[in-house]
Amino acid sequence: MTVSSAVLDEVREVLAREGGELTPHRVASALRATGRPVGDATVLAVHEALRRDVLGAGPLEPLLRQPGVTDVLVNGADEVWLDRGDGLELTDVRFADDAAVRRLAQRLAATGGRRLDDATPHADVRLPDGTRFHAVLAPTARPGTVISLRVPRAAGFTLADLVAGGAVPEEGAELLRAVVEARLAFLVSGGTGTGKTTLLAALLSLVDARERLVMVEDASELRPEHPHVVGLEARPPNLEGAGELTLRTLVRQALRMRPDRLVVGEVRGAEVVEMLAALNTGHAGGCGTLHANSAADVPARVEALALAAGLGREAAHSQLSAALDVVVHLRRGRDGRRVVAQLAVPQRRPDGLVEMVTAVSFADGAVRRGPGAPALAALLSPGDGRGP
Repeated sequence: MTVSSAVLDEVREVLAREGGELTPHRVASALRATGRPVGDATVLAVHEALRRDVLGAGPLEPLLRQPGVTDVLVNGADEVWLDRGDGLELTDVRFADDAAVRRLAQRLAATGGRRLDDATPHADVRLPDGTRFHAVLAPTARPGTVISLRVPRAAGFTLADLVAGGAVPEEGAELLRAVVEARLAFLVSGGTGTGKTTLLAALLSLVDARERLVMVEDASELRPEHPHVVGLEARPPNLEGAGELTLRTLVRQALRMRPDRLVVGEVRGAEVVEMLAALNTGHAGGCGTLHANSAADVPARVEALALAAGLGREAAHSQLSAALDVVVHLRRGRDGRRVVAQLAVPQRRPDGLVEMVTAVSFADGAVRRGPGAPALAALLSPGDGRGP
């Protein structure tokens, strides 16, 4: 049974004035107070609608519980999309109006300890169940209040799962396994939604159980299957502007925690300087993810982040050349599939700048060696001195 927004608003107002627990009996009393019909079907429909309004993710809850869902996106009251890994799909879920979307956004932000109102019209938090929540209120956002929910997977993918799903061929998986075992420093690059975090978690699950992983993240998303994991999570400032914990600060703290592997979930700011310095001072096997359109764009991206943090161009490229061994680049095809596109290695040019050279590329199940293949083979050889 569908209940109009006008009825819900009237009942909600009566219940708010009276206070108390939300029960069918109280809903029936509120309906009588508004002069509305009080049939069993009406009472149960109004109770269920209001219950969804105050518990969980409201009308989005059934979508979040569907198997394989990675993202649920709300574009105002009339468009709700989901992604099951094969691209975005428009659902038949609708909100009564933008006020209903706004209420849900504010409630979810509050569960993560964030304020969301006209003075602060955006919020980015991790919900108690691990879901990553982001929202921007209208009129800042169009066509209405926008909500983005990134759903954590109950159990992480293994490298074997990724092979079975066609994300990487078996030969590519063997190379990735060798990269981890050789303790090479690597970055997983790719655009938004290409599966960087998923792949990194799968690779970290291959790390020797005797090693200690210290992970630094803006929002805790990495869930490697490993017995010794310590996670540090950044924190934005509170309403008074105090209490902020940046990734840069946390990377410094992580280095004092005896990490066998330093992991930066997403390198996107000044923390790149500390990470490069760490990888240049004996912290072998460090890794992270980086937004980049291609492996070739990684040096320019690192340079831009380092420059913003006060590290000069020449110093940034010098640090990158000495710190980074491999870039694993992911892409997402037009069909929505996420795949490993290539492995690339850094190479110093005569002018001192770093460029990425393709070692191996994967396309349509074919494996092609590139000019960087000998350099990658040398890094993976037993006598390169990078072992434990």
